[in-house]
Amino acid sequence: MIILAAGGTGGHMFPAQALAEELTRRGFIIHLMTDVRGWDYSLGFASSFVHVISSGTLQLRRPLMLISGILRIAWGIIFSLFLMIRLKPCVVIGFGGYPSFPPLFAAWLLRLPTCIHEQNAIMGRANRFLGKHVDAVAFSFSGTMKLGKGKKTMQVYIGNPVRSAVIAASSNLYELPEKDGVFRLLVFGGSQGARVFSDVVPAAVASLDFALRQCLHIVHQVRSEFLEETRRIYENLGISFELSTFFVDIPERMASSHLVIARSGATTISELALLGCPSILVPLASTLDNDQGINAMFMEKMGAAWIIPQVRFTPTRLADDLGRLMRAPGDLGLVSKAARSLSRPKAALQFADLVESLSKNKARKRLSV
Repeated sequence: MIILAAGGTGGHMFPAQALAEELTRRGFIIHLMTDVRGWDYSLGFASSFVHVISSGTLQLRRPLMLISGILRIAWGIIFSLFLMIRLKPCVVIGFGGYPSFPPLFAAWLLRLPTCIHEQNAIMGRANRFLGKHVDAVAFSFSGTMKLGKGKKTMQVYIGNPVRSAVIAASSNLYELPEKDGVFRLLVFGGSQGARVFSDVVPAAVASLDFALRQCLHIVHQVRSEFLEETRRIYENLGISFELSTFFVDIPERMASSHLVIARSGATTISELALLGCPSILVPLASTLDNDQGINAMFMEKMGAAWIIPQVRFTPTRLADDLGRLMRAPGDLGLVSKAARSLSRPKAALQFADLVESLSKNKARKRLSV
């Protein structure tokens, strides 16, 4: 039996889901530990056992919130200790985010085999602390920053595991848009949505030449509060579009798009690479360690995407970039090849191999006692 612990956002939950799918195929029983936000993601998880745990962030400049966070973390550790004593997992795997801290800390106290996975190009704060105490650290970028290392910690570059739906969609090779043909544009903001996309993208499309607008087919994931306003703008422009607050088939839509406009969370980056999707990345600017900005800079440096910082993401700038790519799409093919060259399609398989090796090491230690 294996415990996976992940914070309740898509960036942490989707890699955990991908690993759970592979471990389940190998006959392991999976228990998931997450927070209340992760419950919605757990509905499609390869696990019949989901445990919602207490956790919190440590806000050092707000004493009352700091005390509250410490108490929630302490309760999460106590809950995790009792759960693991009862379940006796062979390995505990953490995927980052503050909700992963109590289970991994409890596993360390119990001297259970442990591993963490870092999705971003810079080590997250929870993983940064845990990385000195776990048996193994798996990471997604070859040059992950602030990786650190414990005295007995093994480090393994495996990439970011992606869901089976993305693996299936990756069999479709990228095709350049035909001259004067349909240009398929996909816009989505990740699990947290993106108001700025609703503000900028429709206005940029309105600035395009009429002939270019007639070629567009836009698939736009919009937060619910901006849905009707965005619909009205696209209808008035007379373009082909699809709007939704959530697309269940987003991997297939990514694979069939000529260009993607998105945030640069680790899961998005990994899926864009595997699918070979040319993209304009607009990093979320409010993250503590600028992880999205560092992810995006890695992609741009390798010629695998274009970055527009949010402060420069204006209708005029986006209209210029869109118009250029629609008139001369050759660059799209080059970026698609560069993106696909960075993909790690066997990440879930290699991660499962690592987990199995940790499990076997535990079994050998028991036999030697």
